[in-house]
Amino acid sequence: MDLDRRLDPEVAAALAKLPILDLSDIPTARATMMERRAAAAADAQPSPAVVRQDHLVPGLNGAPDVLVRHYRPASQAGALPCLYWIHGGGHVLGEVGQDDLVMDHIVDTLGCAVVSVDWRRAPEHPFPAPMDDCYAGLAWTYRQAAELEVDPERIAIGGASSGGGLAAGLVLLARDLREVPVCFQLLIYPMLDDRNVTRASVTLTDPRVWNRASNLIGWRAYVGDAAGTDRVSAYAAPSRATDLAGLPPAYLAVGDLDLFIDEDLDYAQRLQQAGVPIELHVYPGGSHAFESYAPGAALSRRFVRDRDEALRRGLGL
Repeated sequence: MDLDRRLDPEVAAALAKLPILDLSDIPTARATMMERRAAAAADAQPSPAVVRQDHLVPGLNGAPDVLVRHYRPASQAGALPCLYWIHGGGHVLGEVGQDDLVMDHIVDTLGCAVVSVDWRRAPEHPFPAPMDDCYAGLAWTYRQAAELEVDPERIAIGGASSGGGLAAGLVLLARDLREVPVCFQLLIYPMLDDRNVTRASVTLTDPRVWNRASNLIGWRAYVGDAAGTDRVSAYAAPSRATDLAGLPPAYLAVGDLDLFIDEDLDYAQRLQQAGVPIELHVYPGGSHAFESYAPGAALSRRFVRDRDEALRRGLGL
């Protein structure tokens, strides 16, 4: 795939300044990813209008406690709609603080609450450990809704990249367990399919962006030797789900130069065919996570506006 010819010019200029993310060395890649995030947000400051509070939530079935971070408008009282957010990182990278500024923005802009979960990372903690952490945090948020001043009937699940894949899997799990109602799903360029057989997953090999080599490493770390076989759970790889009926309305956004474009388009179409209301946005010239490293680009600003308005509608604000 010829990124140089097709990338949005502002996105391309920002991408050229970033260090290469080499997933063959995961510890170094973790540090590099955080450097990239820090560089993109170098001039930004936490919002003084948002209160953050960390909580440790009991893990499932005796697993370690799970860190969740609660964001809330400092000036608003009473029960608010809540976005339950799952950060990304290819199943092996990232941590809850990487999205602090994004969550501040959402709270400031929409006047909602956010609870963000810090899931355990593969390969040290493969599936189902990250999904267990995500469910533990979601169930806790629902049970503690009164204390958190969250409206238990207006909890949306969202995430980006592997966090988007975890969000889609968590929505499936919540539907099947019937313990926590979910009103909306916000799927930001989600990582959905371990099989890596789509055209984009084969042709996108550029090392400057999330590419085929990184994706193969991420999935192998997450589901082990089962990757690419029928032994992978749909909760791990939502593209494998055969029944999408009964899921909450969805919003899905992806760049047309993203490795996940094909699997995301397929998932959106299958949601629609299953009777799930779905709003799909494809951004020409956008590579994976372009709005995170090129926040000033016009394409990124449009991406953020569209996302915010979709979440506003999904939460009934």
